[in-house]
Amino acid sequence: MSDSSSNRIPGARSCALCRRSLGDQRYARVVGATLRVYDSEACVRAARRAESHARWAARGRFAKRLAFGVIALGAFFTPHERSPRTHAPRPPVAARMDDALSLAPPPGWFGPEWPPTDTALLAALGRDAWVHPLAGPYRRMPRADTRVFGAVRPGNRAVECRNGHCGVDLGGEIWGEHVHAVHDGVVDYVQRGPNPDHGGSFVRISHHDGTVFSQYFHLAAIARGIERGKAVKCGDVIGLLGDTGVKESMPHLHFAMSVRPMKPGYERYIDPEPLIALWPIRVPVGSSEVGFVSIVGQPGFPLGSALLKPGQKRKAGKPKRTAASANRSAEDASPEDETTPVDDGPASEGDSSDPSTQE
Repeated sequence: MSDSSSNRIPGARSCALCRRSLGDQRYARVVGATLRVYDSEACVRAARRAESHARWAARGRFAKRLAFGVIALGAFFTPHERSPRTHAPRPPVAARMDDALSLAPPPGWFGPEWPPTDTALLAALGRDAWVHPLAGPYRRMPRADTRVFGAVRPGNRAVECRNGHCGVDLGGEIWGEHVHAVHDGVVDYVQRGPNPDHGGSFVRISHHDGTVFSQYFHLAAIARGIERGKAVKCGDVIGLLGDTGVKESMPHLHFAMSVRPMKPGYERYIDPEPLIALWPIRVPVGSSEVGFVSIVGQPGFPLGSALLKPGQKRKAGKPKRTAASANRSAEDASPEDETTPVDDGPASEGDSSDPSTQE
């Protein structure tokens, strides 16, 4: 409705849509319990369209909610047919055992049959093969008490070396014969230059991720390509037997082994004689480097470590490691500091009871 008298609509001063001041011509609409006043017919029509759109939008939202509710109720009350559970038949125990036996065991393991067969044992041993450092056809072992682990040697040595000798002395029949790596590993240190007071030319190899070390002293020459960080295979030629660093006795190989279970940690020498008594021997064919590895040879007879003689108790040759030295990396530590064995040469072939006769 429209009214030209503003006094009939008290309190109305501006248009309800465009907010302009009301003139003499006014239009009023009642929406529910609300009275709205407009200044023109265009504002009235625009207000009606806006209200119509709002009503249809509300109806659409209500319809969507109703449809979703009906679908949810229908899905909830609709009966469902349950399919019976089916289980795959379990294979018999015998079949499962056959499958397990057919799987290859991980490296370092054998089985699962018990007792293990010869084939399984040989396969496990073949994955961790060791060989004697000197070639055959016969096994070289220490020939005298002066050549065994712990024999009398001058100077301060590691306390586990008993009377001083931290390894065993092998060979000496042939100057310049091949010296072989006893196991797969990585070259840890190489001494090629003059070294008369500390074992001459030598090679040190790390095995099993730096937990086991093999060391070869008094070499006449070191093979080309043997450098620190170089990987070597079991049986590779690393040098030639010689007499560098030996003062009085005949040429021979001073062979030593040490272990270091933890990093950082203390390294300890062990007696390698029981090991070389059992390791296979590499037998060359003719004068070439081609050869067979024999596991059927007779084991050696270890003489055993030398007993600690009265008055021969020594201080540890390696100083106690401090926290600072324990944190040093292997790259910065020189071999003489913590891992390189010191070998002043073997005892003479004479009487070993008199330290003054030792080299």
